[in-house]
Formats: sequence, structure tokens, C-alpha cells
Amino acid sequence: MTDAQIEIQLIASLVAVACAIPGTFLVLRKMAMISDAISHSILPGLVVGFFLTQDLNSPWLILFAAITGVLTVVLVEKIQQTKLVKEDTAIGLVFPALFSIGVIMIAQYANDVHLDVDAVLLGELAFAPFDRVYYGDMDLGPKSLWVIGSILVLTLILLFAFFKELKMSTFDAGLATSLGFSPIVIHYGLMSVASVTTVGAFDAVGAILVVALMIAPAASAYLLTTNLKKMIGLACFFGVFSAISGYWMANILDASIAGSIATMLGLVFLMVYLFAPSKGFFAVLYREKQQRREVSLITFLLHLKNHIEIEERHVNHLNEHINWQKVRSKTILSLAQKNNMISISNDVVSLTEKGEEFTSKAIEYILTNEDSLIEDMKEDFFLFRG
Repeated sequence: MTDAQIEIQLIASLVAVACAIPGTFLVLRKMAMISDAISHSILPGLVVGFFLTQDLNSPWLILFAAITGVLTVVLVEKIQQTKLVKEDTAIGLVFPALFSIGVIMIAQYANDVHLDVDAVLLGELAFAPFDRVYYGDMDLGPKSLWVIGSILVLTLILLFAFFKELKMSTFDAGLATSLGFSPIVIHYGLMSVASVTTVGAFDAVGAILVVALMIAPAASAYLLTTNLKKMIGLACFFGVFSAISGYWMANILDASIAGSIATMLGLVFLMVYLFAPSKGFFAVLYREKQQRREVSLITFLLHLKNHIEIEERHVNHLNEHINWQKVRSKTILSLAQKNNMISISNDVVSLTEKGEEFTSKAIEYILTNEDSLIEDMKEDFFLFRG
């Protein structure tokens, strides 16, 4: 492995972690698309910064871009507060306007400068090791490594310093206000960090990959845990894993590094989406199937409770009158027997003592709709042990 390969993977990993931290809070606040808005709308800030400094490497570009990012958030919220449009509509109004202004400014006043739309949106990791920082004759490494490393250190300091305030304002803004925190200040601080991170990662990975690294790992982690600290840790892990595996995928396929990393992010999210233990697609399907079986079982037990006629309690009644398929009938009968709810003699079904008690509680819950009753039923009877 060459030094350049190591540096590329290190830069990609640092960008992934730096993006995952603010991205986690954006996902929790249901503001995922604001990252896309910021990544495009800061273009005029970059242009203005260049006009004032005449230096593409000036740190002032990051400051002006961050200011424009915060301006984007302010405009979106001001439009949303009118209650004439929703947040997604406000985002769709603001960032195309600001991005277009930046494009026009570049076309009119910076045509002969290497500050074009492609350079801003499509950063290339493969070139990051060639833009280096020197102190005299000493090579200090890639510029992107220092920029994103500094931003990551700042982000971590702010995270540890204001974790309690961030957590409180994210989950309960009213409580945060009553405790003396200012959710508005925390909100704009978070947006500022997101803006600075986006700009800092531009030169290395480009805006498109920044958005993917900010949202996809956090969205994957969100499906796996409800613990905020674990969610941040998982988001960082998924981002770093996708960055490194995406690089080697690009290396093997001779493809775009950014495209390969974004593909890995999508694959990781797909796997989590399908197989997450509680929120995954298959887990939800299984839970819905269990619920349908539970409803069918309770329906059948209530039917037995309300009928003493032998023909109404005959196993064939399930197919003839309740209109169940034979397979479904066998499943419900088997489930009821395994849980000792019924007994069957000469194809006639009867409630056991446990079945009588359960259906009595079920009827009481239906009549009173008291949550405590259904909780007692859940604790006393386990319908799916078998």
C-alpha cells in the first residue's frame, strides 16, 4: 500500500466521522435535507470569499461559506414560520436560489479562475494527496487532512462540551428552555458546524459525497439503536467502513472513489434497513404477521366464548363460517393448543380454564378500553411462545 493510498483512506475516514456527528443530530431533528441545501447554497459564500481574498486557499472562504450556510437555515425557517409552506418546500425555494446566484457570479466574474461548479460539487479524493502543506522544506502532508482534521477536532470539542444541551434541545426543546438552555442558539450552532464541515470537505470529496456521508450513516444507525451515544458511534463506524471499503471497491473496479463510497453507504443502509432487529423490513413484516395471528386467535377465542352450540365450535366452522383458509385454520388451532387456550375432542373445540380467563379479560378490555388491562394480558399470556 502506497503513502497516497493511506492518505486517501485517512482523509475519507476523517471526513466520514466529521460528517457523521452533525449528521446524527440532523437526522434526529428530521432535517436531513437541510444538509443538501447547505452543501449547494454556500456556493455564493465561496465566491464572495474569493473576491475579497483573491486566494482559493484562504481560510476566509470557509468562514464566508459557513455564514451563507447559516443564512440558508435562517431563510428556510423564516419562510416556514409564515405557515404558508412546509419545511421541504421552503428548502426547495431557498437553496436553488442561492446556488443559482453563486453560479451566475462565477460565470460573470470568475470565468478565468479555477472556481467552477464541477470543482465545487465533484471533489476528487484521488487528487487530495497532491495538494500538500509545507513548512519550509518539511512536508506536513495533504492540505485536506489538516483542514478536515482541524474541523473534526473542533466538532469533537463542541460535542463533548455541549452534549447535554444538544441532546435536550433535540428531544425536548420545551424542557431545554425551562432549564435555561437556548434551543435556538444550539440549533444555529449545529447548523454552523454542519456548514463548516461541508465546506471543509468540499475540496476533498465534493458536496454530493458530503451529503451522503452526513445522512446515510446516521440513518443506518437510527434503525439500530435509540441510545444517542451508541447512535453517534455507529454512524461514525458505518461512515469509516463505507469510506475504506468504497475506496478499495474503486481501486478494484477502476471507478470513481466518491461514487464507490456513496455506493457502499447505500449498501450498508440497505442491509440495515432489511435486517435491523426491531425496525428492519423483515422484522416489521414478522411483527405484522404475529399481530395478524394474534387478532385471528383472539377472534376465534371470543367466538368460542359467545357460542355453546356444537356446530359453532366444530373445527370445520373455521373454514365454513369464519371464512378462513385451511392452512390458516390449522395455524390458529395449533397456536391456541400450544398456549393451552383450547382443547379439542371429536373435532369440537372448547375453551380451557386459561382460555376462559383470557377471553374474559379481552372482553373487559374491549368494553372499558383501559390500557392497564391489555398490559396485564400481555404479561399473563404469551401467545407466541410456540
